[in-house]
Formats: sequence, structure tokens, C-alpha cells
Amino acid sequence: MKHKPYGPYERFVKRPLDCLLASSALIVLSPVMLTVSVLVRKKLGSPVLFTQDRPGKDEKIFKLYKFRTMTDERDENGELLSDTIRLTPFGQKLRATSLDELPELLNIVKGDMAIIGPRPLLTQYLPAYTEEERHRHDVRPGLSGLAQVNGRNFVPWDQRLAYDIEYVNKITFLGDVKIVIKTIKNVLAQDDVATNTEEIDEGYLDEIRGVRGRG
Repeated sequence: MKHKPYGPYERFVKRPLDCLLASSALIVLSPVMLTVSVLVRKKLGSPVLFTQDRPGKDEKIFKLYKFRTMTDERDENGELLSDTIRLTPFGQKLRATSLDELPELLNIVKGDMAIIGPRPLLTQYLPAYTEEERHRHDVRPGLSGLAQVNGRNFVPWDQRLAYDIEYVNKITFLGDVKIVIKTIKNVLAQDDVATNTEEIDEGYLDEIRGVRGRG
């Protein structure tokens, strides 16, 4: 059964509030974003932004924006080197402070994302979800979410997706505020932050569930 809005906040307030807050944040943080853009261009080259297709609400594909954190170093065959090699100390700092996520504010203003919601994952995972887990796409994906403040990449996939469904089933203003506060605390303390995804053993969801290989 398709998700139905839990209450007035989700129906009438959440999207306008997200748009207002994201637009305001873009204005206030514009000096920071400009500084990061210059540093990324100087240290990592162009393009400054990393873009990738991600599934959004109703599994509609959109372009996710982030600041670039890795180089384009390749081997003699023209293949990209591993993330461990291409991820520089500067890129690690961007990830640890979540500054690389700031361009996603543009996705929120555009309507691709929300401030709080299930994180937009890889498109290759779409065939791997159970019917229940697919309901994570009944709402806009978020800059942060319930799974992100409860362990992030360090939590097994089944539990992370269960957090997503738990959130979708009961979206409230107070719940969103709690997630925002905990997200800020985690960022400041740099808790549950995986700056290098190759250092954690989360694996790829589609491979774990035997759906298909990486695309």
C-alpha cells in the first residue's frame, strides 16, 4: 500500500519549510560554499561538483550534487584508481565535516530532496529492495535521516533500510527537529562519519542480496 501523509506537517508544512530553510542556508553559507569551491578547484581540479544519478520520490531519477572529494587518477589502462588512492587528506576533511554535502541544498530547493528523509542511494540498488523497503521512495530523500543519526554506514543494510521505513511511516515536525539536532551534534563531534567507504565493510546492497553485479 502506498504511503499516506501522516499528518498536517507532512501534507502542508514540510516541503515549504524545507524550501525556505534551504534557500536561507544557501544565502547564509554562500561565502563558505564559494571558499570550498575555490579550494576544490585548486586542490582537486575541475569539475568542482560531483554529480550522480540517484532515485528520488517515486523512484524518479535526479542528479545529486556534492563537492568533489577525489582526484581523477587513473592507471595505465585508463581505469580509475581505488577510492583509497584518489581520496586526498583534503577530501577526507570535506567528508568528515560534511562540507561536501552543502550543494545538496540546491537539490532541496529544486524539490529533488528534503532536509530530513531516507538518504538517496545508488540507482543500482533499486532491484534489490523488498516491497516494503521500496516505500522509502514514497517520500523525498533527505540530506540527513533516521538511519544517518543511528550509525550511518556502520549499521547493517537491513537495519538501515528498516530505519528508513520507520521514518516514512511516521513523519512529524518534532521527529525531524530531533534528527536535525542529532545530525548537527554528530557533525560537530565527527561521529559515525566514514570518510573512506573502503575502510568499512558495508558492501554493496545489490551484491549482498545477489540481485546483480555493480553497474
